[in-house]
Amino acid sequence: MFKKDNLRFGMLLGFIAPLLSLVAYYFIKFYPTFSVKDCLIFIADNKNQITAISVPCLVLNIALFTFYINTRRDKTAKGIFAITLIYAIGALLLKFIL
Repeated sequence: MFKKDNLRFGMLLGFIAPLLSLVAYYFIKFYPTFSVKDCLIFIADNKNQITAISVPCLVLNIALFTFYINTRRDKTAKGIFAITLIYAIGALLLKFIL
């Protein structure tokens, strides 16, 4: 399954990996104390949390990107990279707009 060299597959991986990382971050840092709604309110009130959450999410994409570049699956790596840029720009916009 992970041996494909496909742009859409890379975009799908690049989209799903940060979401999984976000869910893991929520359960590690916030779960016993905060509900999802309270967590989102906390993040909106504390802009530095946007950076603290986005970095682990994007690190997983960087690891995937590196893996696919090293195995010479360039189309998949391009998809992961494109979605990583979209996530990073979105995180910056959230930080400066909120």
